[in-house]
Amino acid sequence: MIMVKDSAVSIKRFLGFCFLDAFLASMVMRLVIAFIFHRGRMSCSAASAMFASEPIHRSQMTRFLGRPRWKKTDINNPARKRLLMLESRRGAFILIFDATLVGQSGRYTENTYSTGNRKRRSRKKGVRYGKYKHASRSCHQFGFCLLITPSGYRIPYQIPHYTKAYAEQHGLPQLTPTETAAILIEQIELPKGAEVYVMGDTAYDAEIIHEACSKKNYFWITPMNVSRVFEGNKGNRPQVRTRLKDWKHLSLKTIKIHASKSEYASYRRLSRWRIGSKVKPRTYYAFLETRSVHSVGKVNLVYSTTKPVLKKATPDEVKILMTNAMHLSLSRVIDLYSLRWQIELFFKELKSRLGFDQYRFKKFSEVEGWVTLALTTVLYLETLRAEQMSRKDLTKKQREWWSMQRLHGLCEATIQMTELEELKYISTRIKTPGGITKLKRLLLNSSPKEYQHAA
Repeated sequence: MIMVKDSAVSIKRFLGFCFLDAFLASMVMRLVIAFIFHRGRMSCSAASAMFASEPIHRSQMTRFLGRPRWKKTDINNPARKRLLMLESRRGAFILIFDATLVGQSGRYTENTYSTGNRKRRSRKKGVRYGKYKHASRSCHQFGFCLLITPSGYRIPYQIPHYTKAYAEQHGLPQLTPTETAAILIEQIELPKGAEVYVMGDTAYDAEIIHEACSKKNYFWITPMNVSRVFEGNKGNRPQVRTRLKDWKHLSLKTIKIHASKSEYASYRRLSRWRIGSKVKPRTYYAFLETRSVHSVGKVNLVYSTTKPVLKKATPDEVKILMTNAMHLSLSRVIDLYSLRWQIELFFKELKSRLGFDQYRFKKFSEVEGWVTLALTTVLYLETLRAEQMSRKDLTKKQREWWSMQRLHGLCEATIQMTELEELKYISTRIKTPGGITKLKRLLLNSSPKEYQHAA
């Protein structure tokens, strides 16, 4: 909680680049600050009381999130463009796709679907198991794309998943995760001629992804679907996984990846505990070959495992990567694909640090507003890091500190900067009688009206 919103100078300046009117900027600022400052559970109540001198009722914040008027245009788009303009390094752009779930327990919550509610066995006579009733669980699903630039900036994009009933009721398209990814690939604007690699898990090994990448001349790397077969005559197409029968006889190479020393170290933002000579590399045993895969074409296949004893390595412990980036070496394919884990870390930070998954709304329109402003918070923190990294007066130690900070460290930096600005604000006001009177009024307004003593 802060006393006056003028203390959050950097957040106020950031929202100025998003072209928001005064009311919208004020409401967005409350929730952004709440995501950064909150202690305990994140909620609309926390956001409504974030400005101690200007509190509002929590229902006002909830109603604001559900209003469609301010969601007609993507308020985060200017912030994304600005981050891309701040990018000055040459290198590869990484597009990572995945979906995340947010559990909900309300029976009447909109746009949820059930996961893991298995049909219970019928109770046998004389057996007393299953006598307790459990609330059914449901969830919301969000399709995410995390763009990582050569400088390590993280730019998130998101499209929610709509259930069939909700899509029909509101006239919205019901998209699969791969269709969502294909739309984002087409919509994301990157510099012309940029080297772009698209990654995802096995679910994104799909024809629609390959087509979207070919339109933009992007490269893709995905784990192969188990049903994939080699090119050949119909009825004579062996599965790609049958290649693992000769696994022990392949000429495997030993690949050692130092996360802090590899070509893509700046994309990872490793903490100082994972940097140094004592940190052991991860060792892979891998083999690369160029083959034609049915309905895909000529691609490079990478078979890899971390098991040192190949005789004990089962087929499930061998990952088969497929890519159209024919120019990449074996070690670069493995190093690049290891960046896919960055989106899993992003989900962890989004939920554990910002409280992204701690909402409780009945209407999904309010959920969409919540998610949009959570991404606004991420974009602000990334912009703060980019601006600090572009400063020429930073010492080497300061630059190293900013280069490795993720969401938690950036939130703590924002809190410290805001507290210093608030101290400056107070120190300036107490120098004059009028300033002291204004401070008294601000402190008085921080209490509910029914408890304010007569001034």
